[in-house]
Amino acid sequence: MKFGPVPLDRAEGAILAHSEQVGTGRLRKGAVLDADQIAALRAAGYRAVTVAMLDPEDMHENDAAAALAAALAEGAEAMTCSAPFTGRVNLIAARPGVVCLDVAAIHAANAVDPMITVATVVPHHQIHEGGMIATVKIIAYGVPRAALERAAEAARGAVRLAVAQYRTASLIITDVPGGPGDKGRDAIAARVTGLGMEMVDTLICPHDEAALAAAITRAKGEIVLILTASATSDPFDTAPQALRAAGGEVERFGMPVDPGNLLFLGRLGARPVIGLPGSARSPVLHGADWVLARVACGLPCGAAEIAAMGVGGLLKEIPTRPQPRRGGRG
Repeated sequence: MKFGPVPLDRAEGAILAHSEQVGTGRLRKGAVLDADQIAALRAAGYRAVTVAMLDPEDMHENDAAAALAAALAEGAEAMTCSAPFTGRVNLIAARPGVVCLDVAAIHAANAVDPMITVATVVPHHQIHEGGMIATVKIIAYGVPRAALERAAEAARGAVRLAVAQYRTASLIITDVPGGPGDKGRDAIAARVTGLGMEMVDTLICPHDEAALAAAITRAKGEIVLILTASATSDPFDTAPQALRAAGGEVERFGMPVDPGNLLFLGRLGARPVIGLPGSARSPVLHGADWVLARVACGLPCGAAEIAAMGVGGLLKEIPTRPQPRRGGRG
């Protein structure tokens, strides 16, 4: 691609590099100049303009962006690509879900040519319908076809969206005299519906091992969520023991994400069971969001995966927590 100022008599068919004012209005950068536009520029007093002129082996920015976006999304479901515009194509979620990325492949695509770029959300980002997963931007007005083809091959199938594999969830809330009651119920229901699932029942029972075990057994949802009135502070506290008493097992207690440290993950037969810390009553981003989203979407989420969440796991503080990180100061 050639870039720079050229006389108007050599500019027809070239790409206008900078927006210019003419008598009929403003010619936008990126326009492919035709005879009428050249005449308008001449009438406005221009003798030369700065343009980009593609070589035969180059791809126009829009064609290049569309080709790379299609390669990134190849084989993926529940994603759409926007129409190319000024060298940009966005990958958009058609459903709620969790973004899965081949990070090495995207790095490889971005290493081919500085003018060829892919930007994405972080891996395992939970996204809503209509949310932007990635954007492809061709920085120059054109790039060598061979470079674009190398980038597309490197990035092929590197972006996908995992969607909910479960349809329903149950919430069990334990209660104690003077406790928080069903506070947080709406926030947790919003987490469930935000993944495209349905909260089929909410059960309230005493904060007692036997009562909670019975509620776990009665719950109708394919995923069971437990929110206790009193903090679960040990792997053998009331809620984990209630799950065991119901015939289930605890796979992991505690996680290196704050807020979210006191979460536990277990199973009752084929049903995942997630014990939620009291801080999950707040709607702000929480370790429970990460676990629920991955579990709901059928992604690996066991002891090893939870243990690996610590880097990046220091989330925004919840000011209303009874024991904030800094004791309410600073």
